[in-house]
Amino acid sequence: MSEETANKQESPEQLSEILLVLDKEKMKIQAVKSIDKNGKMETVDPTKKNQNQFMRVDKHGDLFSNFFSNFFSQLKNPTNFSFFKVPADEAANKAKEMQKQVDKPTPEGEQLMKEHEVKTEPQQDKKQENQNNMETTQTPLETNEYRFKPEQIDWETMNNLGLSKEKLEKLNLLDPLLRGFKTNELVPISLNLGTAVTRMDARLSLQQNDQGAIVVAIHGIRKEPNLNFEFFGHQFTKEDKDNLLQSGNMGRVVNLTNPKTGETIPSIISVDRLTNELVALRTDKIKIPDEIKGVKLNDEQKQTLMEGKPLQLDGMISKKGTEFSATVQFNADKRYVEFQFDRSNTNKQTQSNGQRNQQNQSQEAPKTFRDKELDNEQHQKFKDGQTVYLSGLVDKKGKEYNGYITFNKETNKTDFSFQNPNKLKEQAKPTEAYKTQTAVNSEGKTNEATKNIKEPLKSGQKNPDSKKQQEEQEKPKAPAKSKGRKM
Repeated sequence: MSEETANKQESPEQLSEILLVLDKEKMKIQAVKSIDKNGKMETVDPTKKNQNQFMRVDKHGDLFSNFFSNFFSQLKNPTNFSFFKVPADEAANKAKEMQKQVDKPTPEGEQLMKEHEVKTEPQQDKKQENQNNMETTQTPLETNEYRFKPEQIDWETMNNLGLSKEKLEKLNLLDPLLRGFKTNELVPISLNLGTAVTRMDARLSLQQNDQGAIVVAIHGIRKEPNLNFEFFGHQFTKEDKDNLLQSGNMGRVVNLTNPKTGETIPSIISVDRLTNELVALRTDKIKIPDEIKGVKLNDEQKQTLMEGKPLQLDGMISKKGTEFSATVQFNADKRYVEFQFDRSNTNKQTQSNGQRNQQNQSQEAPKTFRDKELDNEQHQKFKDGQTVYLSGLVDKKGKEYNGYITFNKETNKTDFSFQNPNKLKEQAKPTEAYKTQTAVNSEGKTNEATKNIKEPLKSGQKNPDSKKQQEEQEKPKAPAKSKGRKM
C-alpha cells in the first residue's frame, strides 16, 4: 500500500527518463526527439527551453529495455551514435556535463558517461550462445542489437575473401554482420590459397571461437539439405524430411545434443533456403509476437508457433488493406514467423533449391571480376553478353594488367581475353579469294577453266584432267533460245 502511494506521488518527471545521444561524427550531445519511418533520428538541443520536445521513456527496467530494443532496431546507421539515459529533471544539466567530457575528456567525465550509457550490444553469456553452430549467429529481430564491433573483425581475412570494410558497407552487409546475423543474401567471394584460387557464392556470419576471437563463417551452397545423417544426435524421420523439403521447417521440437558439453537442448530445425544448410534454434530463443497482420494471437495459437508447428490464420490485413489468409510458421533460420502461402509449390522448389540458387546466381552476370567492380554501364553491357574492356586488374604478383571479359550465357561463365575477341573473330573471317579457292580446291566446285565440266571435280583440281573433260570444256555452248513472241 505504501509503495503504491509513493508511486502515485511521483511526478511525471520522476517516472520518466530522457534519451541523450552522442553523434560521433559531429561530437555533439543532443536530446532525442523522435525517429521517423525511414530510421532517421530527429534531435534537439538539450536545453530546458526544449524539454517539452524530449522523447520520454519509462524508466523501469523491462519497459525501457523493450522500448530501446525496438528503437535501436529501427535506427539508420546506429553505429554513428552512443546513447545515454538520464532522469528527465536532470537532462539539461547532465547533457552539459557530458558535452564537457566530449570536448575535454577527464576521468570523472568518463565515469559519468559510463554510468548513464545504454549498452547497444548484449552482455556476453558465460556459455557461448552459438556453440558448434547449433544455432546461427543471428539474434532475434526483436532485439536486433549489436553483438560485434568493426575492430573485432579480422580484416586481413576479409580482404583475402575479396571483401574490404568499404565494400561490405557499400553492399549494406556490414550492419547485419555486426548485429550477429548472416548476410541476407549470397555474397560472391574469392579465396586465394596461394597455389589455388576458388570463387564461390556464400552467406557470411561472424562467430566467436573457443579462444574468444571473432572469426568469419562461410555458409556455402549445398545441392540439397543433408537429411540422411544425424544432426546433433537427431535422426530425421520420413515426416521430418518431408516437412523440411516442403516448407523449409521441420514442424516440431526435438532434443539436440551439444557434442562438446553433452547438454540436451530442445530446438526447432529449418532449412536455410539460400544455401540449403540445416539451422537449429533453441526454443528459449523463440519470440512469438502478440499480433500478426491485425490478428491477435491467443495462448493456444502462440503455443502452436512456439512448438514450431504451422498455424492457419484467417482475417489478416495486408498493407493494401485487403483481407487474406495464410499458413504461418516460425523459421529457425530467419528467427521470425513467416508466411507459407503455397506449401505444395514450395515442395517443388525446395528439392532442387541449392542447384537452383547456384544457377540463379550464375545466370545473373556478376558485378565484380577478379576483385574489379564494374560500373553500371559496364555491368549492363556485360549482362547483355557484350564484350567489356577492363583496366586495372591485378595479378598475384601485384602487377596491373588489362583485358576483355564476356559473359557466356550458355555456360554461365565469364570468358577473359587479353585481346578483343570481336576483333579476333573479324581477323579470323576468310576473305572472298580464300573462299573461292577453298570452294575449288576442297569442295570440288568449278572455276573458269572447269566451268563446263559436268562430272564432279577432284579435290584440288583446277583444270580438265582427262580427254572427256577437255572435250566438255571446249564444247561450244548452245545459243540461248529466243524468248520473242511467235507471229
